[in-house]
Amino acid sequence: MRITLTLALTALFAPAHALSPSGAHFPQFNFSQPLDHFTDTGVTFNQRYWVSDRHYKPGGPVIVLDGGETSGTGRLVYMDTGIVDILTNATGGLGVVLEHRYYGASIPVQNFTTDSMRWLNIEQALADSANFMANVKFPNITEDLTAPGTPWIYYGGSYAGARSAHMKVVYPDLVYGAIASSGVTYATVEDWQYYDIIRQFGPSDCIQQVETTILEVDELLSDPKTVKSIKALFGLGNLTHAEDFASLLSNPLGSWQDKNWDPAVNSDSFANFCAALGEPSSGSTEIAPGVRVNNATVAYAAYINRCFSSFDPSQFQATDLSQTWRAWQFQVCTQFGFLFTAPPAGHPRIVSKFNTLDYAAMVCKFAYPPGDFFTVPPLPNVSTVNALGGLNIAADRLAIVDGQDDPWRPNTPHADIAKPRPDTPLRPFKLIPSAVHHYDENGLANHTAEPANIQAIHQQEVEFVTAWLKDFKPPSAKSV
Repeated sequence: MRITLTLALTALFAPAHALSPSGAHFPQFNFSQPLDHFTDTGVTFNQRYWVSDRHYKPGGPVIVLDGGETSGTGRLVYMDTGIVDILTNATGGLGVVLEHRYYGASIPVQNFTTDSMRWLNIEQALADSANFMANVKFPNITEDLTAPGTPWIYYGGSYAGARSAHMKVVYPDLVYGAIASSGVTYATVEDWQYYDIIRQFGPSDCIQQVETTILEVDELLSDPKTVKSIKALFGLGNLTHAEDFASLLSNPLGSWQDKNWDPAVNSDSFANFCAALGEPSSGSTEIAPGVRVNNATVAYAAYINRCFSSFDPSQFQATDLSQTWRAWQFQVCTQFGFLFTAPPAGHPRIVSKFNTLDYAAMVCKFAYPPGDFFTVPPLPNVSTVNALGGLNIAADRLAIVDGQDDPWRPNTPHADIAKPRPDTPLRPFKLIPSAVHHYDENGLANHTAEPANIQAIHQQEVEFVTAWLKDFKPPSAKSV
């Protein structure tokens, strides 16, 4: 049974701050949404949102940040010192964080069974945002700020970045402008490129150690005479399948995307992993009679033993609302894919060849057995995502902002295989050097203390958003 995939996939996107560093409080409100926007079920639920009016001036825009695949409370920091505060301060706008259905407390169902999850898809979630924009009445705000009479600037990072781009192309009359930061608009069933970005941009000594280990482990796993000894070295002698073993070895690599320029947000996990592997050398250790491995493999094994030592396969079957991992995993299994696999044969790699598609897809079968009303497809139907534009998604007043070192860049319009495009004020196309995952989303109270590349992208975002707003004309004015 798959024992590590769920843990990896619930950490696809870099975590956000839960608390605002200044201790600022932003009031929480609820907006009533239908369970199904396309069939009247008679069921509604409360979608949470938060408001910042600290910079608001009548006539200003609404800057809305999509909460994405996590609780909206984790995004409130961006209304305090991050991108929402930066843009509202520059425009006299109202800041909003909008929580995504099935996340945080915006949960429309009583459990997370397969049938109960069937209203979690891009179509319903986009309709939530459109309904909110067109009908919300903000408490303590006398003006009507609904779209399209008021310009709304939609921002999202990562999955929410894809949603930002999708909102602009699906609801162009409501979304005046949008910023897709690290927006994964290109869905793929197999996603071996994620690890390949880490291989290309990770510290060279560390990557060499990983490559040495993976090649050596794969060779020993493939030989019946040595398979037991290599599993035992990693403390995983009880694992029957090589795929389980190989999958576990890739877990530390996922912490690369948790790196951040801000020490308060940054995770040291990847740096600690590299430190544990040490420097490359030709030294070796005998792990069983006649079986020697490079010291890199020994160090890798020690790290795995220390950090990943207990697992609970039953986690796949529980469907109560405490199983929050099930929401994003369901989206992965139905529409987005991003199933981590080894690269094609002959390509340099830092993950095992035993990371196959069949194995990566097993969690979908284990976690979501067929329901009475909905069945998860054998493989994710990524065409529903890519039909909205994929790598070529584009629109006027849609900004694409990505990080050069982001493992998700192959799923964005800045992918190496994507068609190059110009960077213009109407269609900004920004690649942040030496940046990982949605590096523009957070900020410091003192913006001059931010790294130069972050100050630069924030200034550019202010410039193109304010330029967009100068051209805004409400619908009534357009028809005159």
